[in-house]
Amino acid sequence: MKYLLIFLILFSGFLFSQKTIHVFVALCDNKYQGIVPVGAKIGNGQDPKNNLYWGCGYGVKNFFKVKSPQWKLVKTILNPKTHILERCIFKYATQNTYLVADAYDGQYIKETTMDFFSAVSGNLKDSAQLDSTKYLQIGGNSKLVCYIGHDGLMNFELDSVAYHSDKITRRAIILACISRSYFKDGLRSAGATPLLWTTGLMAPEAYTLEAAVNGWLEGKKDADIREMAAQAFSKYQKKCSIKASRNLLVTGW
Repeated sequence: MKYLLIFLILFSGFLFSQKTIHVFVALCDNKYQGIVPVGAKIGNGQDPKNNLYWGCGYGVKNFFKVKSPQWKLVKTILNPKTHILERCIFKYATQNTYLVADAYDGQYIKETTMDFFSAVSGNLKDSAQLDSTKYLQIGGNSKLVCYIGHDGLMNFELDSVAYHSDKITRRAIILACISRSYFKDGLRSAGATPLLWTTGLMAPEAYTLEAAVNGWLEGKKDADIREMAAQAFSKYQKKCSIKASRNLLVTGW
């Protein structure tokens, strides 16, 4: 009984101090998405390892694992849930903070989008097992919920609206083309607020996400987070000036 009590105290302390970020990644898919086709290998939405938005140099998994010193990959899980091909769990270097990124099969981009709205509205509350004793609170249990990939709302309508289910206001990052126009109604219904989204066409690669997430964790103001993201986008997208990047990446309504 004594050891059980100690375990419960330690576990509750871990949960109380824990902060999670949940990232929904719709893998790039030439066959099943209404995109300008990319190379066959990187545009295979059923192959996370080589996918443009996951395993490639600026994909979420590879970038956070190889090119982001603030983050460490602590666990990879294959097929954790329906439509999710791979889950990666990263830990932030100086905080009890975890980023959980889910790579969705590209043909299920509609389901990815619906899951994002379900999470950011608080309807989808979930957990991810970190080790034998610890679970991470994800989905609607996360304070920051992100979507990465093609803007499927250009091509389809969702089957239902995810309405705000509790009193928590979650922050959202939506890195997809023209996301402010296409995601705004769903985000308002979800009761979330936009930390970062877009006004035009863009490459939804991980350097922009990393800059914004790091700024959020550092307690930066929204305008400063937007500036960090714009600087990162302009750095890697060399043909996009910093002025153009600031016009593309915006915060708030």
